[in-house]
Amino acid sequence: MLIFDLVQLPKFAIHDYFSVSLLPFSVMPDFELLYLKSRFHGTCEGTGEQLLICLHGFGESAAHFKPLTEALGDIFTIVALDMPLHGSTQWQEKRVFEKEDLVAIISLVLQQQGKERFSLLGYSMGGRLALCLVEKMAERIDRLIMAAGDGFRNNPWHLFVTRTGIGNKIFKYNTYHPQLFFSLLHTWRRLGLLNQSIYKFVLNRMDEPEKRAFVYNVWTNMRNMMPDKKHCKQLLTRYNVLTLLIFGKYDRVIPPVLGTRFADGSFSCKMLVLEKGHQLISAQLGFIIKSNL
Repeated sequence: MLIFDLVQLPKFAIHDYFSVSLLPFSVMPDFELLYLKSRFHGTCEGTGEQLLICLHGFGESAAHFKPLTEALGDIFTIVALDMPLHGSTQWQEKRVFEKEDLVAIISLVLQQQGKERFSLLGYSMGGRLALCLVEKMAERIDRLIMAAGDGFRNNPWHLFVTRTGIGNKIFKYNTYHPQLFFSLLHTWRRLGLLNQSIYKFVLNRMDEPEKRAFVYNVWTNMRNMMPDKKHCKQLLTRYNVLTLLIFGKYDRVIPPVLGTRFADGSFSCKMLVLEKGHQLISAQLGFIIKSNL
C-alpha cells in the first residue's frame, strides 16, 4: 500500500466536479459512484420508504451493515458506502479526503434515490464522519444513530500525528521503524497507563508492516474529518434531528462515558448501553434500533 504525503486541497465548487455512474438499486445491491477521478462503492438493501445511509468503521466496509436489513429493511432503504482506502472504493485524488468530498458523495446518493432527506448511522470511525455531515447537512437529516461512534473526543496523539508536520513525519517513520513505539507501548502497559483492552487493540492494529501502513494512510487521509462537537449539538437542536447514541458497556475503545458527556441535556437525545464491547453491528442491533425509533 502506498504511503503518501499531505497535500493541500484546492478550493472547488462541488457541482463542477462530480458525476455519477450507477447500477440500478432495484436490480443490484452493489453500485458505483464516479466522483472526480475516484470511484466509490456502496451497497443498497431493504425496501423501506425512508433512506438510511450507513458509514462503517476503520478497516471495515459497506458489507458490515448487511445484518441490519432483517430488522430495518421494511422501514428503510439502507445504503452503505465504502470510505476511501476501504472496501472496493478507489480514492484516486492526490490529496486528503475532505468534508466537502463526503457531502458531495452523499448528495449523489440522494440524487439517485430521489430523496431530499435521509437518516444517518455511523459506527466507530463512521461516527466521526457522521458528525461531519451533521455540520454540513443537518437541515436534511431526520435521524442520527451513533453506534460506538467516534468523534466525541479529540485524541491529542491522533491530532499530533495527523495535523502537525513533525507529528506526521514521526508517524510515517514509525511505520517502517516501530521498535521505539513498541517499547513505549509495553512500558505504558507495565506502568498501568494502558488497560489490557486498549493494549491489545493497538497491538493488533500495528503488529505488521502492512497494518501500520494502513493505519498511517487512513489516519492521514481522514485527518481533516474532525467535527465541532459544540456546533453539532446546536445544529441537532435547531433542526430537531432525532438522535440515538448506542454504546457497549465493556467497550474500552469508545466507552459509554463519552456519550454521557456529549448528551449533556443541551439537545434531545436518547442513549442506550448494551451488554457488549466495541463490536455492535449485528441483526440484534437492528431490532434494538427499530424499537427505539
